[in-house]
Amino acid sequence: MDLLKSMNEAMKYIEGNLAGDIDLKEVARIAQSSEFHFMRMFSFLSGMPLSEYIRRRRLSIAAFELLNSEVKVIEIALKYGYNSPDAFTRAFQRVHGISPSQVRKNGYSLKAYPPMTFQLTIQGGSEMKYRMEEKEEFHVVGIHKRMQVMEEEVDPKVAQLWEDVSDETINKLESLSDVEPKGMLHVLTNYDETDSDEGEMDYYFAVATKKSSELFTKLDIPASIWAVFEVDVDWMEIQEIWQRVYTEWFPSSTYEHAGGPEILGSSENVSEIWVPVVKK
Repeated sequence: MDLLKSMNEAMKYIEGNLAGDIDLKEVARIAQSSEFHFMRMFSFLSGMPLSEYIRRRRLSIAAFELLNSEVKVIEIALKYGYNSPDAFTRAFQRVHGISPSQVRKNGYSLKAYPPMTFQLTIQGGSEMKYRMEEKEEFHVVGIHKRMQVMEEEVDPKVAQLWEDVSDETINKLESLSDVEPKGMLHVLTNYDETDSDEGEMDYYFAVATKKSSELFTKLDIPASIWAVFEVDVDWMEIQEIWQRVYTEWFPSSTYEHAGGPEILGSSENVSEIWVPVVKK
């Protein structure tokens, strides 16, 4: 219940500052978590990035103001964080389907996104197999892509990477795998909501190793405690397990996300999700 209360207090802060600057560090402080952990938790709990929620709320209120006042469009644009009428118009059209200037004409429909609150629901009940691992710093080497985080499908750039990678390349990578987690890895890091509507991440198709290779891109991974979740479901259901980590395991644990890379590994018919954590 403490998590529920702190999340809703953070949402109240956001709501009270829509017509101004929203300090994400303050949001995280109110939610009693790190900034990274709050954004990732919010994304999994709400189904959208925090930046997109804030954008939708601001543009909902902006539409009401356009309907019910004679305030100039540029003044409303500036009030809700847009530095030019063009930027405001593009964002407004993406959400409402019409331009701000059309709002004051009859016959056009608008979209309203009400304030979000989090409520207690009955979840869980099915087991989650996990263990805790403490590891020193290590690195992975592999193929790197900047990917878009998409709700129900894989970024086409990453899907194309999987299609294009040759058996020879996979064999070269597998020959370098000499530390845990073993086997081929999918590594996600540097989550950022500012460059796309759904968020972006760095993606590595890689292996964990002590060796170096000039053929592949290297990513250093800091020493951390890891929560390691066993995945014994169909490969296509892994996203559901990942969501349960955030919506069930984290809220009931004494840990939060450490902010480092997340890893999905698969070796000898066993798949695992590795998430770096710190004590709250």
